[in-house]
Formats: sequence, C-alpha cells, structure tokens
Amino acid sequence: MTLISKIEKNSSYLKIVWNDGEESKFNYLWLRDNCPTAHDKDSRHRMFNILEVSNKINPKKYNVNSEGKLEIEWSEGEHTSYYDLSWLRENCYTLKNKKKYVSPYELWDNSLEKNLKSIQIEHDEIINSDEGLIKWLELLHHKGIAIVQNAPTKKESAFKVLNRISHTRETFFKTPFEVINIPKPNNSAYTAHALRNHMDLPWFENPPGYQFLHCLINDAEGGDSSAVDAFAVSDYLRKNEKEIFETLVNVPLKFRDKDYTQESHRSFYAPAISLTKDGDYNDIRFSVATMDALDCHPDIMHTVYKAHHRFGNLLHDDKFQIRFRLEAGDIFSFNNRRLLHGRTAFNPNSGHRHLQGYYMDRDEIIGRLNFLKK
Repeated sequence: MTLISKIEKNSSYLKIVWNDGEESKFNYLWLRDNCPTAHDKDSRHRMFNILEVSNKINPKKYNVNSEGKLEIEWSEGEHTSYYDLSWLRENCYTLKNKKKYVSPYELWDNSLEKNLKSIQIEHDEIINSDEGLIKWLELLHHKGIAIVQNAPTKKESAFKVLNRISHTRETFFKTPFEVINIPKPNNSAYTAHALRNHMDLPWFENPPGYQFLHCLINDAEGGDSSAVDAFAVSDYLRKNEKEIFETLVNVPLKFRDKDYTQESHRSFYAPAISLTKDGDYNDIRFSVATMDALDCHPDIMHTVYKAHHRFGNLLHDDKFQIRFRLEAGDIFSFNNRRLLHGRTAFNPNSGHRHLQGYYMDRDEIIGRLNFLKK
C-alpha cells in the first residue's frame, strides 16, 4: 500500500519520503498544474491555466488528510488540492528519471531468415481475436516486421485486417497504391527493376510510420523481397565506428520528391539516424534514389559521404539483411522508419506480380497496442 512517512517543504518542491524508503520531489507548479480538479471530467482536457498563477506559488498548508490523500492549501487563488497517493507515486518524475531505460526494440540480423516463422501470423487469427491482433502489433512494435499469411487476394481486401488496428494514412499515391510494372513510371517501385533497400517517402517531414505490402499475385521470375533492421545496423556503428555514427546522427541530409506527376515540390532535411529523448533509435532516413544533391559545409562533405557510403553498404550487407519471397495472400508489414525494404529485379514477361500498398502512422500501432494491453 502506498503511504507517506514524511513530508518536507523546500524552496520549490515538497520532498516526500514513502513508507518503502523511496524519496520523491514534487515541484509546486507541477503539483498545482496536476490538481485533480484541473481537468474536465468528460473531455479530460486540462481546463486550469497554470499561466495565471505566479511562479512563486507554494503550499500554505499541507498534510495527509483522514481520507489518506495529500491535501495542499495553496498560497494563491484560494484553492485546496487533494491528491491520491497512488497517483502521485505512479507519476513521480523523480523515480521515473532514476529508472534505467529499457528499449522496446528487439534488434535482429540475418539469422532471422532461418526463423521466419517467428514473424508470421495468420490473417484469420488477427481478424477473429484480440490476442491475434496484439501478437501482430507486438511484432510490429518490437521487431518492426511481420508477415500476415493467408489473407484474401481480392483487390483492396487488406482494409479489413488493417482496420483492426486503425485508419490508414492517405498520400498522393492513393490507398492502396499499386505495385505493378507500368509504362512511363513516376516511381521506381512501378518498374520491374531491382530496388535497393530504402524507406518510403523520406522527403516528407513525417514519413509514414508503417507500411503494408499486400501480395495479390507473385508468379513472375525474380521479385524476391529483402529487409534489414536499420536500428541494428545503427547500433553496430554506435558500438564499433563512433565517428561514422556521430556524423549520421548530427548532419542533416537532403531528400527530395522527384515525381514528375506532382504539382508540388517536397523536400526535407533530416539526419540519417535520429534518436529519442532516451538516446534510443527514433527513425532512419535512407534512400539512395531520392537523396537530393547535398549542400553540407565543404569542410565536412567528404566525411558525410564517407559515413553515408559506410552506412549504405552495411544496410545491404548479408550479415544484416534477410531475403524472402512473398506469396499470394501475404501482407509484408513493417516499420517504414526503422526497417528498409527492397526487391530483386523480376521478368514481367514470365508472369504477373501485383502488390497493393498501404501506409499507417506509427501513433496508430503503438496507441492501439497500449489500449489493448491496458
């Protein structure tokens, strides 16, 4: 049971000693901002405006009351707040910041190719049970990759299973986009050429978080898929080639949309590797095909190209990448800002190859998983 054994008033915070010996510091502005009455009970939005109190606000009186709540009478605004102790403990930022960060990502290399079963899941299992949906979402979040098997192969038939997660993200490629060989293509995906490992749409400020490639038919010679965990490659560089890693994290590269059908010029600067507030991997931007002419400072251009060259070659190294063949009814699902994907060339005269593609924002995958687990 959460209990307080001692409270001490300091210059800008209350120091609380818990009955298990842990100590918390609760800043006065933070406490006032998070008073239980601050939020509207229906919308749950904060209605209280912290900007209307002075930054000298402090507890005039404080104690644990007869209901076991921390009671604070404030020096301003004739207001008293009542805090549930378990809420305070759960949201204590002192303890959260002391805790060692554990990454949710399970990094992988080419050994995954021998164990593709571990990332496969049946379409009907996802459709018919929350357990199946959770399994799919966990693969997508933790490993960044999953192959849904035995999905229907009618056009647009992936919507049903994708909507078990949430809505898809629309782009100018439309939803779904057709991955087929077409005359006068506006994207190399719409050819029979090999595609190097890449992310989609790196020239968007916020590229789609996840991509789903639904295989309707794959009877042509060639057209085998490749994938690489770019977080694992980044981690290798972080541990073994620090100068290369630091360049990839710190120098923004320029990407540009070169689609001749568009009446819009999209370009964006971003480093090849970006990190989260915890120093974990946030996303990877890599696409040889859509990187624009770089305009880094002349003194670092060679260093930047050296890092880009090294990273790109590791992203295609057989130590890291896996190869597999999509069959009709497979949905290749992956984190577009972690996992790079590619394919070998195929012979369009030897048979049909038709995939339909869908995008979804990363918030939808993580948000849905959190909801189902809680």
